Amino acid sequence: MLIAVVRSLATYVAVSLYVLVAAPLGMTLAILFGAKDFLYKLGHWGVRLSMGLSGITFRVAGREHVPVDRAVVFCSNHQSNVDPPILFEALHSHTHILFKAELEAIPLLARAFKVGGFIPVDRRNKEAAMRSIEAGAKSIRSGNSFLIFPEGTRSKTAQLLPFKKGGFIMAIKAQAPILPVAVQGGDAAMQKGSKIIRPATVSIRIGEPIETAGLALTDRDALIAKTRQRIEGLLALGPV
Repeated sequence: MLIAVVRSLATYVAVSLYVLVAAPLGMTLAILFGAKDFLYKLGHWGVRLSMGLSGITFRVAGREHVPVDRAVVFCSNHQSNVDPPILFEALHSHTHILFKAELEAIPLLARAFKVGGFIPVDRRNKEAAMRSIEAGAKSIRSGNSFLIFPEGTRSKTAQLLPFKKGGFIMAIKAQAPILPVAVQGGDAAMQKGSKIIRPATVSIRIGEPIETAGLALTDRDALIAKTRQRIEGLLALGPV
């Protein structure tokens, strides 16, 4: 336990210092020179730093399902706070994320997210949330892949929570395929309500694309049900 506490503290301190230095540098280059690629590299280096210090690793199955010539919407279950950074690292070199507007309480990080093309979603404000969905669809049509967590928050059990509709509306508007993703093991690294990060291996399974071409917004419930079924099937396979 003591070792985990020390490693967790070292991770928090190192990553905080890294963000303080890397975020302004990356944002400045991205804004002045359009060097968005470098901002993403800094993001990946930061994730790798945190994983190395905390002892987290991951394994991935199903990379062959990720198209190389078109943008997609990765749709994942959510069990732990470590899921977003690990999936950011594992899924795609330029994964964009729909993130909770609450993270804007961390100004520097939120600003870096926005410069990188991440989009905040305020689910408490329906009109603002729909504007975010429209912005996401536009970004996907321009070639950017997105990661969504349709449960909206972390599940305390292995059971999936009800799926929210916003990300699926975004995928339909963009006519982009959805790739179901099952992540397991993150809760062993960081349990809900705990600040301690423990060494763990996170398993990631990527399923076959679910096409949205030709779908209308009235098809969203069927799309949600199909995606949910696919993720449940991937989870049932167990860790990679």
